[in-house]
Amino acid sequence: MGKITALAGNQRTLYQIDAFADKVFSGNPAAVVPLENWLPEDTMQHIAMENNLSETAFIVKEGERFAIRWFTPTAEVDLCGHATLATAFVIFRYLEPDTQEIEFDSRSGPLSVTRKGSKMRMDFPKDIPQSLSKQKGEIDRVIGGNTVAVMKGKDDILAILATQSEVEKIRPDFGLVSKLDCRGLIVSAAGENYDFVSRCFYPNYGVNEDPVTGSAHCLLAPYWSEVLHKKTLKARQLSLRGGSLTCTVGENRVYLSGTCVPYMIGEITLP
Repeated sequence: MGKITALAGNQRTLYQIDAFADKVFSGNPAAVVPLENWLPEDTMQHIAMENNLSETAFIVKEGERFAIRWFTPTAEVDLCGHATLATAFVIFRYLEPDTQEIEFDSRSGPLSVTRKGSKMRMDFPKDIPQSLSKQKGEIDRVIGGNTVAVMKGKDDILAILATQSEVEKIRPDFGLVSKLDCRGLIVSAAGENYDFVSRCFYPNYGVNEDPVTGSAHCLLAPYWSEVLHKKTLKARQLSLRGGSLTCTVGENRVYLSGTCVPYMIGEITLP
């Protein structure tokens, strides 16, 4: 399909991609909308709301790099992992098939994605967990369980449970989650077949439970790397759809690897 090209009038191409997935109907679906120029912000927000996926990514080519923005159904966010992976997949497969590395500019700074075969590796900022033990009782009430530790990153609260089974069984009170002073709540434990497992909840952004959350692993991977004394970890998010990724922890960066599967290519019509 080649480079980003304008469609007639008020139409734009939309790709829907299952990220951190090896088959359709798994991983986390994201919409990707390549643009020649930015649309008005409220138009992009309306597109994301109409798509009703956890994230819609918009990109504009600027020189040799791509500017990228991410919108949930209710708000723009600073960083999104699965929609970045989905966007890279669209560029690698459809827009610039000879490219091996993509440089993005975002509200979270420069991001890069490289590919090796069917796998792609994202270079994201490292999020260092800080103890939030004073809120243990509050988080226990929110999740209806007993936390082993409570941590806070730049955006999210991370609650550690004793077992994978506890992570699978929790039923958070989304009304209470939405009152926490954070983007969202991550619940995690050591895994039975993976180094660690997690679930992620973002009701303030219109996503009660996110299927697979790449950006959350910028916080999860450094925590579990320290606990398990490993730099490279296998992770599984235990949502209904489920998804897997590989995390490598560097000095200031976290490298997240995964695969994508295309679900749909279509055209959207703007007002």
